[in-house]
Amino acid sequence: MPVDLTEHNQALVNNFQYYLKVEKGLSRNTLQGYLLDLRNLLSYQDNSAEELTTQDLINYFISLQEIGLSASTIARKRSSISTFYKFLQEEGITLALHLDSLPAFKYSPKIPDVLSVDEMLCFLDRIPSDNALGMRNKAMVELMYASGLRISEMIGLSIHDINWSERVVRITGKGSKQRVVPVADKSMSFLLRYLELSRPALKKETQTDVLFLNRAGRKLSRMGVWKILNKLALDAGIKKHISPHTIRHSFATHLLEAGANLRIVQLLLGHASINTTQIYTNIDKNYIIKEHKLYHPRG
Repeated sequence: MPVDLTEHNQALVNNFQYYLKVEKGLSRNTLQGYLLDLRNLLSYQDNSAEELTTQDLINYFISLQEIGLSASTIARKRSSISTFYKFLQEEGITLALHLDSLPAFKYSPKIPDVLSVDEMLCFLDRIPSDNALGMRNKAMVELMYASGLRISEMIGLSIHDINWSERVVRITGKGSKQRVVPVADKSMSFLLRYLELSRPALKKETQTDVLFLNRAGRKLSRMGVWKILNKLALDAGIKKHISPHTIRHSFATHLLEAGANLRIVQLLLGHASINTTQIYTNIDKNYIIKEHKLYHPRG
């Protein structure tokens, strides 16, 4: 489902699409990549495309960096956007920006710290869950990917942070700021199985509200989670290095590449920086849940 654009911006995109398809002869997949990059930009901004300034685009790229997209992904998006604005110039449209002033993003020679959708789903599906610790690991990693949690946020969760009726989790992030994030249906089912069958066995006689427990019935440590992820990745045959940040970055990348609104992804991640905080004020919670369900691979 495409991101909604203003009628004016949609008309510009349609003309650009015709140019790429007919005059440039681009393949369907390449064409769709260009259009998705443009829609992400134009749905992030409120102005008409030709009114965007150089600083507007720089702020947009900074937002992509904050989310954790690799330099190569941002470089590709910059290329798509530059091609679009060069097309507008050739059409005689006056622009408020100067393309030569945009910073370049060099392609990283190393493998980006992100898994593809297929790699992530393969990783999740290969996590064994035939005992108490396995069910915990499965629920934990599924929740991290379903909601884009930081490691500190995940190990700090309480059983009371799960809202089962609305299928969301309340997260306490940096600076004790709280946000509510949807949980994909399939991931929610693994979480419920853990709570019913595994957590009581791990908790034993311990009195605690901590959601994810170690084998001694206590809160997991950051190092403990790192070790769990490394072993799971090794057992699953995943060649790439996997860390909690890998899962969080993959969450953001997969949503954006599927067409989710950058503003929503920023909110889900708890990345409301000074220049983007105000845009979240009037976003309806039901819209956030709808966007998450629509574009998340587990949705």
